[in-house]
Amino acid sequence: MASLAFLQPATISSPVTTGIQSASVQQAPAPPSASFAGASAPTVAGLAALVGAGAAVGRTATQRRATAVKKKGVKVVEGKEIPWNLFSPKAPYKAKCVSNETITTKTSLVNWETCHAIIDHEGKFPYVEGQSAGVIAPGPDKKGQTPAKIRLYSIASSAVGDDETSKTVSLCVKRVVEVSGKGWCEYSNIPEGAKDPEYPDAEKVYRGVCSSHICDLKAGDDVLLTGPTGAEMLLPSDPEANIIMLATGTGIAPFRSFLRYLFHDKATKGKFKGVAWLFLGVPFQKSLLYDEEWKKMQEEFPGQFRFDYAISDEEKRPDGSSMYVQHRVMEYIEDVWPMVKDPKTHVYMCGLKGMATGLQEAFGPSAEKEGLDVKEYIKAMKKEDRYHVEVY
Repeated sequence: MASLAFLQPATISSPVTTGIQSASVQQAPAPPSASFAGASAPTVAGLAALVGAGAAVGRTATQRRATAVKKKGVKVVEGKEIPWNLFSPKAPYKAKCVSNETITTKTSLVNWETCHAIIDHEGKFPYVEGQSAGVIAPGPDKKGQTPAKIRLYSIASSAVGDDETSKTVSLCVKRVVEVSGKGWCEYSNIPEGAKDPEYPDAEKVYRGVCSSHICDLKAGDDVLLTGPTGAEMLLPSDPEANIIMLATGTGIAPFRSFLRYLFHDKATKGKFKGVAWLFLGVPFQKSLLYDEEWKKMQEEFPGQFRFDYAISDEEKRPDGSSMYVQHRVMEYIEDVWPMVKDPKTHVYMCGLKGMATGLQEAFGPSAEKEGLDVKEYIKAMKKEDRYHVEVY
């Protein structure tokens, strides 16, 4: 049920020269395209009708299972080959930055900056929607390690890349900045005797080593990539599946990958027949990510794609508390809950760890009305491979 469709294996010549070492890569799949692509996002009233029609079709869910690796650089997931750890930390692929753009505007938060980096891999780093890439920064990290320990980032582009050449990968990365006196700050990596240029009076300032490396990239800079990896967040193969996506901040990355595939890319656009609904939580309006892309997709596919925001530091609930993603979901629960119960619906969550309990808060009252224990219901969804979570 949740495997990727349209995977067509291709051969990448071996060995692949990385500029660091040579990695032997055999039969790596070419950038696949998950399975469907689009029509359009429904109005609130139209969603229930669309979902109801889908529920009438029904189908049996089977759990996604990643089998043992049968050949280097490949993993079989529900009978489909996907790229898997083509490049290791000891033998990364040396890619190059194509462009890097700050896509948020400064707010009162010290970690306000989020960047969208496009990286050229020359077609030698194939991946599928929902996977992650590792990045190795020069370092030193907070333990003094050089190069720094690998950091994994959800890929923000569809398999063909933003330019649809199958030769680029995009990352959506927030610059990690912690300042004592302005929130939690355990470590400091200000050189002894020096001052942080932005916060010279702060006792401690920690700047994320890998996030800063990525956010500081300029066109032509080298980027060491590992992976790709990850099978938890893959798109379902059924073109009539419904998709509910819950994201906070840069947790939007895998969903941008999905939505580019479903509603943007020339090769797959128009094949998806289900409903896709995105909920994104950010602290400020200036923190919104890819807003113009969502507006364009919804304009083109008004019967299939919908997006809603929860802006926690600017929007309040009736009781005066902050508006988070689960609260926005609860506002539309009469449309969302029927979708959740539809066996053709997949729920995806990516972002801060606290989101998991938030989902229970959102679905709990509706489940209780039907005599269901929400925790058990979510467990059952997980067993049916309809609930996909990637939190940190």
